[in-house]
Amino acid sequence: MVLGKVKALAVYFDCLNENNLPVFSGGDLVSGRVVVEVTGDVRVKRLDITARGVAKVRWTESRNAGANTAYTQNYTEEVEYLHHCDTLIGEERDEDALEEGMTVLHAGLHEFAFSFNLPQMALATSFEGKHGNVRYWVKAELHRHWLLPVKVKKEFIVFEHIDINTPLLLAPQAGTKEKTLCCWFCASGPISLSAKIERKGYTPGESIQIFAEVENCSSRVVVPKAALYQTQTFFAKGKGRQIQQLVSNLRGEPLQQGKSQSWEGKLLKIPPVSPSILDCPIIRVEYALVVYVDIPGGLNLSLSLPLVIGTIPLHACSTRTSSISSSCSSASWMGLPERPEAPPSYSDLAISEAHRRNCLQGSDRSDGVGEDQGSMLTYITEFRYLPPPLYSEVDPYPDTVEVCTTADVRRPDMCPSR
Repeated sequence: MVLGKVKALAVYFDCLNENNLPVFSGGDLVSGRVVVEVTGDVRVKRLDITARGVAKVRWTESRNAGANTAYTQNYTEEVEYLHHCDTLIGEERDEDALEEGMTVLHAGLHEFAFSFNLPQMALATSFEGKHGNVRYWVKAELHRHWLLPVKVKKEFIVFEHIDINTPLLLAPQAGTKEKTLCCWFCASGPISLSAKIERKGYTPGESIQIFAEVENCSSRVVVPKAALYQTQTFFAKGKGRQIQQLVSNLRGEPLQQGKSQSWEGKLLKIPPVSPSILDCPIIRVEYALVVYVDIPGGLNLSLSLPLVIGTIPLHACSTRTSSISSSCSSASWMGLPERPEAPPSYSDLAISEAHRRNCLQGSDRSDGVGEDQGSMLTYITEFRYLPPPLYSEVDPYPDTVEVCTTADVRRPDMCPSR
């Protein structure tokens, strides 16, 4: 018998979203098939699959141990979320029993189905960062006697759903600061900044309405600005490394001496970004809206309002409640007039209550993904395919595209993300 060759080995998932991406959540059923194409009869010992989900952190630092001695310190950490193994062809046998348990695959295509459930727990969302990542994949290995195994690996995406329709994430965020500029013994008038946003939780694609009041009593011309920052924090061996990256920004008009400026719902759109990661012990992804006054020749006056980027959009009832309460509190808080326009509509992002419950509890994906939820996940997953950001060692909050800060960061106490 003339033996054939393995022409192709591939892994396919059954459940894909509208962008042809395999997207799952904790508790979901992951199913698919391994396809083997051979050119002739092939004797196979085993066909194994392994599904894994791992969060990894790694970075290096240079150390000095003396006058002319230097070494590199490695910091690594790993957390495993998924480990599932299955044998689709054959079973473990003695290596000496060469002819026992052999399966012959004839020329053509052969499909072998597989399935497993993701753990019913809080899984870390798939993420790619500078010093770490969270990845999930399925690997297939075709074993034959006297030959190296043929391997293939296929990644899939996992989202830990964050519902922004909770009291904590619907609460308004606000702050006030004031600063006096000094030059030797001469002090100019103060610069004051007040800022407020309607809520703490948002989803990618939404626009943040910013209400702000800036008063310039100094002798300088200042510019009010706002920026959305993503902070990636990595932990290993009791140390932390932090990266800060600019996501989106806007600027107001230059403000002369003795003038003031009001933002009555200035919009800052959230581009496709990773959801917040708050439950992973070695990787955290957090967001903050920084409203600040750019002061030439001095340190900026800034307010940082923490945000949570979620995956389940704002519901219609939550939209009305948040808009009404924010409108009333904004008018009383900053003395702004009542805004007559209707609250913003998020109907294109909203999903049904039943669908929301399925997302949180883990639904059977054999019926497909809902149109609204599918489009939301498609928008969120765009961040995985954007060009990698450029990182630079620059002090936080300048008027630049990227910001990177490196510091020893203490590992925070873990708290629920919702």
